[in-house]
Amino acid sequence: MSQVLLLAALAWEFFKTGLFSVGGGLATLPFLYEISDKTSWFSHADIADMIAISESTPGALGINMSTYAGYLAAGIHGGVWATLSLVLPSVIIIVIIAHFLEKFRDSTLVKNAFYGLRPASIALITVAGINVAKTAILNIPAFQATHQIGDLLLWKQIVLGVGIFLANRKLKLHPIFSIVAAAIIGIVCKF
Repeated sequence: MSQVLLLAALAWEFFKTGLFSVGGGLATLPFLYEISDKTSWFSHADIADMIAISESTPGALGINMSTYAGYLAAGIHGGVWATLSLVLPSVIIIVIIAHFLEKFRDSTLVKNAFYGLRPASIALITVAGINVAKTAILNIPAFQATHQIGDLLLWKQIVLGVGIFLANRKLKLHPIFSIVAAAIIGIVCKF
């Protein structure tokens, strides 16, 4: 595929993602999995890396992930193009809404639409979370080879995830501390 066609395909995929990923950065995950499944731009394992890197760098999660995905697909130009394409629908919609703000502010139709969009966002984020969990804590190829439950579960990652979860619930740690601690533990324990 030529560079121009690749950039056009990236623009289209990330424009659609930006247009329909209502609910924030995590809502982009189902779209990234779909893009991964139909292209060779990046793998599901790459998506797990995107999440880790995007969570540990400044900026919005969805934008960071689109930049990373675009970079994997087409280098620096791909990263810039995917990011701009993801943001463009929001810019267009915000400009339109700002123009008609008075009409939208008290609209029952708009309020009702948001009541429907909230559960949809939760469902999309949950599905994405399950996909991330499968990648992070399951070793399906090892299980398929041995059919041993002990080979299916990545115990170190499970213990780390549960530990970070419990520490955050009990101690209300800042996310930066959790990310740094997890990275250090991963390096020391050679995950």
